Amino acid sequence: MEPAAGSDAEMLGTPDPELAATMGFSGFGKKARTFDLEAMFEQTRRTAVERSRKVLEAREREKEDQTEKEFRTPCTASSVSASSAAGLGSTLTEREAACSEGEDNSNEAFSGTSMQSQSSAKGPAEDTDDDDDEEFIGPPLPPGFKDSDDDNDNDDTEEEDNNPVKKIPDSHEITLRHGTKTVSALGLDPSGARLITGGYDYDVKFWDFAGMDASLQAFRSLQPCECHQIKSLQYSSTGDVILVVSGNSQAKVLDRDGFPVMECIKGDQYIVDMTNTKGHTAMLNSGCWHPKIKEEFLTCSNDGQTGKYFLLHRLWSCLTLTEKRTVRTWDVNNEKKHKSVFKPRSVQGKRVIPTTCTYSRDGKLIAAGCHDGSIQIWDRNMSVHTKFHCRQAHASGTDTSCLTFSYDGTVLASRGGDDTLKLWDIRQFKKPLNSADGLPSFFPITDCCFSPDDKILVTGTSVKKGGGSGKLFFFDRESFQKLYEIEVTDASVVRCLWHPKLNQIMVGSGNGLAKVYYDPVKSQRGAKLCVVKTKRKERQAETLTQDYIITPHALPMFREPRQRSTRKQLEKDRLDPMKSHKPEPPVAGAGRGGRVGTHGVTLSSYIVKNIALDKTDDSNPREAILRHAKEAEENPYWVAPAYAKTQPKTVFAEVEPEEDEADKPEWKKRKI
Repeated sequence: MEPAAGSDAEMLGTPDPELAATMGFSGFGKKARTFDLEAMFEQTRRTAVERSRKVLEAREREKEDQTEKEFRTPCTASSVSASSAAGLGSTLTEREAACSEGEDNSNEAFSGTSMQSQSSAKGPAEDTDDDDDEEFIGPPLPPGFKDSDDDNDNDDTEEEDNNPVKKIPDSHEITLRHGTKTVSALGLDPSGARLITGGYDYDVKFWDFAGMDASLQAFRSLQPCECHQIKSLQYSSTGDVILVVSGNSQAKVLDRDGFPVMECIKGDQYIVDMTNTKGHTAMLNSGCWHPKIKEEFLTCSNDGQTGKYFLLHRLWSCLTLTEKRTVRTWDVNNEKKHKSVFKPRSVQGKRVIPTTCTYSRDGKLIAAGCHDGSIQIWDRNMSVHTKFHCRQAHASGTDTSCLTFSYDGTVLASRGGDDTLKLWDIRQFKKPLNSADGLPSFFPITDCCFSPDDKILVTGTSVKKGGGSGKLFFFDRESFQKLYEIEVTDASVVRCLWHPKLNQIMVGSGNGLAKVYYDPVKSQRGAKLCVVKTKRKERQAETLTQDYIITPHALPMFREPRQRSTRKQLEKDRLDPMKSHKPEPPVAGAGRGGRVGTHGVTLSSYIVKNIALDKTDDSNPREAILRHAKEAEENPYWVAPAYAKTQPKTVFAEVEPEEDEADKPEWKKRKI
């Protein structure tokens, strides 16, 4: 008989379980699951529609409850007034009856006579409050009760608003050691992630708050201007490049990692008209970035002095000097020439030295403080005449070290070399709004800055060596009263910076220290990120790791394997018995195992010591050799056994008598 149709398929599709388990393919007979994608999509759509319908119904129910509450409140109030006017026996209108029915229904939801008595005693206005706070457990709060925490928070906020001293973040501080000389420049990027410091030691150091630990070490140090003191450092408005102003005539722009991007060109010092010169010709004094245009920056310089000598009758009779001092704007994309030139002048029309310069907050104005004590302000687009100027802002012959605009752009603060700090309204620039004196300044770069809320003005003071501590003073902007002071260190306070996002104060001092003041509650990120990290311990094995030499064109047999990481290489070396072999300790006592004992750690020292202990006297070498002649003849060891068969009897060479030197001719005689 033929097998039934489909029996082979059944045998192949459903094998014997025992046989399948024995052969190891018991799972081969299972059928694959099939999925109906259209049915799955339809089910998903229905679920989404159902959820949307429930959400809409819940929202409509909430709206109805809110409407009913609003409707119930005026109804209850009208019913109470009507009952008090007409008495208990007065009839209710239809609307009052409906409202009273709503109240009865709402009161039925509560169980117990005590709750009903409380709701009737509180009145209709408090019933609505109970409806809103149904989720709270416990008896209702007494009328007029306020949470103490809310009161404390409100009181603290009001106290901080009334007392600006509480806004100063000075509860904690960290110290960054830049070097041993004055920290003459500070810069923070707009986000507050990195800090750069520059000093009179020509170094620029980079500090990363997120990457530092409690050791507070800079991750990079360089000298971008060789042997010139750093005078100003500033990040651009985007934080991707850094402006470096030093004691030379060429400003530099670096990227975030310290690599050069551009360098300004040096001008021709023999050209009288500085407009025709492509760049500065002498020492720079200050510089800053445009607050809105990320490619533009500003510098000011002494621009040198050129002399012309005239020879009259073989005598140097006269020397004429032409002084040229300018403020210039630059474009990062064009390092061959400046964009525009501004020439500050004195009352007599003579050119004066600009000691500091800055942009306004909107970038439309350029301000410069000059050596004659004047402050001159130009429109950025018109470099011929000043828009505002004050001729006697500070004492003549002193260096105005800093100019800074307030955040609202209407007030200008100036720090003078005459130990004063002044506040100016640029709309009324003839007379200062306020002034504070008695603030010593020994540096031409002493800073001043505004607080983030524009209500406090900050500056530092200078001290002589051993003359006390340098301080940071805080003045109220409106009244210009001294609000607070911080003793920073036993040296002058040169630079100060109050970052608006971090709410932290950076200070550069005359002894090479940069301090950061912060508050754990009021401040954000910055120094708070690095103080919580423990100091990382340096492993000795990491310092011994060999450098990886890259040889891309070497043959495979000579190519070194690429090192993946230091940790993996250390783990691999630990498994190597030769590299992980522990050195044996020094041998104490007699030597063993082929190692020299207490006689010395080297073989040479052992031999030297034995030679020193040898007391034999070998003053006569012939006797010393003949001492072993009898033993060598009786027991030959080196030469005699080799000639035992061929020459048993030793044959020595015959000694010829020496001829007399006198009988020899002159050319055969030995020359001494």
